[in-house]
Amino acid sequence: MEFYGFVWALMILGFWSSDRRSTCTALTPDGLSLLTFKAAVSSDPADALSEWSEDDEDPCRWPGISCANISGTPRVVGVAVSGKNLSGYIPSELGTLLYLRRLNLHSNRLSGHIPSELFNATSLHSLFLYDNNLSGSIPPSLCDLPRLQNLDLSKNSIAGTIPLDLRHCRQLQRLLLAKNHLYGEIPAGIWPDMASLSQLDLSSNQFNGSIPTDIGELGSLSGTLNLSHNHFSGEIPSSLGRLPADVSLDLRFNNLSGEIPQTGSLSNQGPTAFLNNPLLCGFPLQNPCQDDAAPAPPGRQIPSPTTDATPEKRGLRPGLIILISIADAVGVALIGLIAVYVYWRVKDQDNACSCTGRSKLGGEGKVGICGCWRAGIGSEEEESDKGEGGGGEGDLVAIDKGFVFELDELLRASAYVLGKSGLGIVYKVVLGNGIPVAVRRLGEGGAQRYKEFSAEAQAIGRVKHPNIVRLRAYYWANDEKLLITDFISNGNLATALRGRAGQASLSWTLRLKIMKGAARGLAHLHECNPRKFVHGDVKPSNILLDVDYNAYISDFGLIRLISIAGNEVSSSSSGGFMGGALPVTKPAPLDRPNPYRAPEARSPNARPSQKSDIYSFGLVLFEMVTGKSPEFSSPSTPSTSSAGVDGIPELVRWVRRCFDEAKPLSEILDPVLLRELHAKKEVLGVFHVALSCTETDPEARPRMKTVSEILDRIGGA
Repeated sequence: MEFYGFVWALMILGFWSSDRRSTCTALTPDGLSLLTFKAAVSSDPADALSEWSEDDEDPCRWPGISCANISGTPRVVGVAVSGKNLSGYIPSELGTLLYLRRLNLHSNRLSGHIPSELFNATSLHSLFLYDNNLSGSIPPSLCDLPRLQNLDLSKNSIAGTIPLDLRHCRQLQRLLLAKNHLYGEIPAGIWPDMASLSQLDLSSNQFNGSIPTDIGELGSLSGTLNLSHNHFSGEIPSSLGRLPADVSLDLRFNNLSGEIPQTGSLSNQGPTAFLNNPLLCGFPLQNPCQDDAAPAPPGRQIPSPTTDATPEKRGLRPGLIILISIADAVGVALIGLIAVYVYWRVKDQDNACSCTGRSKLGGEGKVGICGCWRAGIGSEEEESDKGEGGGGEGDLVAIDKGFVFELDELLRASAYVLGKSGLGIVYKVVLGNGIPVAVRRLGEGGAQRYKEFSAEAQAIGRVKHPNIVRLRAYYWANDEKLLITDFISNGNLATALRGRAGQASLSWTLRLKIMKGAARGLAHLHECNPRKFVHGDVKPSNILLDVDYNAYISDFGLIRLISIAGNEVSSSSSGGFMGGALPVTKPAPLDRPNPYRAPEARSPNARPSQKSDIYSFGLVLFEMVTGKSPEFSSPSTPSTSSAGVDGIPELVRWVRRCFDEAKPLSEILDPVLLRELHAKKEVLGVFHVALSCTETDPEARPRMKTVSEILDRIGGA
């Protein structure tokens, strides 16, 4: 009996083992290959792979795995396990996933070499392995992938040189190798064959030698060509001028020398593109190049002109005669100007009227009996007569010479409150000629710095562009400061995006129109005036709209004017009322940070910059296409704050995560826009612009001029 019991036990064990083996082999080959990756992971603190089980029939329901039905069989086409702090290595068995298109393992702690067998997965078109601890060299078999379009190996410890075989990656669109340990010269002959390359980042490595001249043949580049933080030497090749006009160069922190060529797109670069190359000279740097003429050798005397020993009468030289004539003409002109000046001063005193329109705010009746106030006349003379306090009287100074009205007209006109914020109260005032203006009252103020305030207001008022709210005039008195701007009648973008009562939300066509107009206005502020303004507070509430939905940038320079006037400005002030038609609103809470600020601009002592403006504009673009504000919290990252520890808004993280994981556009897009999916290419174009604007590294962001030009090409003018 014991013998038969033993046999029976063996039979049961055999059946169990057989059943167990059949269960294991039920998992598809793709699933088994993925389990080798799970086995290669030595640490999984977030349990990202805990649901990857050998008991499943296929891996298509595993977190991070995407499948497609190919010839009636589910096959793995996407692996996205990023930002999970996984430790371990990449196994070669992943190369057996023949239909794998996207491998996304970025932002982990994976180490070891990139196995060359990985490139047996010939369907791969996107490989994102950045921000790991990978080492070794760039595999020479990399370009055996016929469909490879996106390769990001940045932020690793990859060493070695750039392989010449890289030229075989003819379909490659993005090549990002920044922040590794690559070294040596970049071989010539790579770039002409990479006709599809749109993004190239080789920054923060140890490359040396000269910049290859054939990089200038990358006609599909856009955004930033980043070669910074290397050891490149020699002159900047003039062939880089053949790059597209919208390409921004970053050549900082190298050993480049010589004069910066002024050809093609090179002449459009700002000074930041060339900083920290001590031997570079020429425009746009403030380091002029030396004259070509060499000094005379030591000991060699320059011969003096020969003189005739015979005394001879000489007349005045022709050059001296010309100088004397010019001096006479200047003297006569100066005397004439003084006479005209004295005449007008005496005339003003005789008529008891200042043509600057000086009058005490709240005084009786008209400005003066002559009613001669006109824009800007006599403003400089009046400023020179005043101390820092501006005197006890008020000055109404018009900046636009075509904008003419009297002070009492402004004071007596009907007005109603448009809005209140930490930046003051704004009224709508209709002048006697029927023209509405917006008047912002800055308050009484403490510090009396009239000259500084006037200079700043004059500089702001000189900015003229169809997409910028014009500052027309200002009023200064010890107890009152006013700014008079154009009135824009259709509210702001923040209100329009959320829809008004009885009105539908913005269509895609209108959103694209607003994006383009706002980009043109901001680009003009940044580059098309002597001051190269920084806005410092770009957000939807500061983009005003008229009845035709033309966009107007408002409130630039406002915080600076308020601080000069001596008032405190809340760092979280919502603003957005300068010239806009808005309902009365309460100021934002003092402890609420501005969610549109760039990460580098969030520290208390940080100064805004043009690059932080561009980041904020990228957030505005994201909001316009997703319908979500920067304070949005994704389901996977519930949070009440608008940004993480590193200051990156969750909206930016979410959009990047969606693109990395190749989420359907329907899951990212504002639901209001889903019925307009015929504009899919336009929407994707805007997403890519916004992604480049919200790069964490400020220098990797494009110039606002570039952003505007790219947006103008989306969907036509």
